[in-house]
Amino acid sequence: MDAPLKTSFTYPLTSDQQILLTEVLQSGNYRPIVVPYAQIAAETDTCKIILYQSGKCLVQGRTAQEFVTYVLEPKVLGHVGVGYEEMLNPEAYAPHMGIDESGKGDFFGPLVIAGAYADKELAKTMLAMGVKDSKNISSDKKAHQLARDIRSLLGKRFSIVMIGPQAYNRLYAKFRSVNAMLSWGHARAIENLLEQVPGCPRAISDQFGDKEQVKRALMTRGRKVELVQRHRAEADVAVAAASILARAAFLSALDKLHKDYGKKFPKGASDQVKAAAEDLVKQHGAGILLKTAKCHFRTTDQVLEKLALKRAALGREGMIKSKPYTFRRPA
Repeated sequence: MDAPLKTSFTYPLTSDQQILLTEVLQSGNYRPIVVPYAQIAAETDTCKIILYQSGKCLVQGRTAQEFVTYVLEPKVLGHVGVGYEEMLNPEAYAPHMGIDESGKGDFFGPLVIAGAYADKELAKTMLAMGVKDSKNISSDKKAHQLARDIRSLLGKRFSIVMIGPQAYNRLYAKFRSVNAMLSWGHARAIENLLEQVPGCPRAISDQFGDKEQVKRALMTRGRKVELVQRHRAEADVAVAAASILARAAFLSALDKLHKDYGKKFPKGASDQVKAAAEDLVKQHGAGILLKTAKCHFRTTDQVLEKLALKRAALGREGMIKSKPYTFRRPA
């Protein structure tokens, strides 16, 4: 079954390409339209083309893919891509799984590692759905919606490893390293997904540490999988799908904390986060951080110091701090 056509495309254009697109839209059978912050914008009955002042080109509509294939690529971009993705990047359409995480840099909430499977048809369908790196999804609502669509499409061919704050603090006290914990979590996500797709030959993830750490954490079945770590791995649709699943699970966990304690749990590690943590400790005592936060963060010391408390109030599992970053000059 053919995957549905994509209906939205975004391209950053060089100055020369912006001139070429402007000429195309002014000379072709396009109706000019007014769009805020656009250099030029035009439409047909089934497609809109917008060139923003930033140089970003957005093509949307039922025939967007047709415009990209027959107009934008040959006349403006000077290369072909849409409709030839499988030929240009066959690896992305071969069976594999993508692994990604969410919550690593957030004081509150869990660390979530997710895995998503893709083959030729699934990859095409997810691309048409608009699956992309969750960091490029503007709203939490959209992330939840895409996550629901991905879960529906994949059935059981995804896995989620949720390391809640209490388990996270225990594991950090054991591993003393976020990368070691990530290696463990990635290995579990791979193993869990292999139960559903036992013949999957490759697992792709972002480059976060020593690949050998993940290999050592894998069980017998997982050691047969080729592990691929690369920068900007989220460009792969399976990794992008995993990033969305992980983000949605993380957001749901924050919502549950909000329901359990009647307070907002902001993302990140900002001043707003510190203020929320201070209020939480005032109401429930220092031990509440072990149940809601990643206690090795420097944020913990800042919150406790503000309230004239010591880390000893957190007990053994809350005593471990992140190692300070040391710059090492290249040899």
